[in-house]
Amino acid sequence: MANIKSAKKRIQVGERNRKRNKAYKSAIKTLMKKYFAAVREYAANPTPEQEQNVQQAMSAAYSKIDKAVKRKAIHRNNGARKKARLAKALKEVNPA
Repeated sequence: MANIKSAKKRIQVGERNRKRNKAYKSAIKTLMKKYFAAVREYAANPTPEQEQNVQQAMSAAYSKIDKAVKRKAIHRNNGARKKARLAKALKEVNPA
């Protein structure tokens, strides 16, 4: 354990940042799973309502990924790769 006051503060800051980054990463994973589930439902039954659900899920996931990149919780290339996976999933179902 650190004895110097500034070192103790750095430990606290690091722990706080670790928790924040973990929350972003967890939220991204959850939103991506919801999106992929919505895409599967849309593939099984392509209706305008299902397509709207897919678009809403994609928007939410994109937003959270962009915020995580902005906050440096994930690297920008990692964010771009995740967004590409989302777009590819929809394109495979609806190639237009």
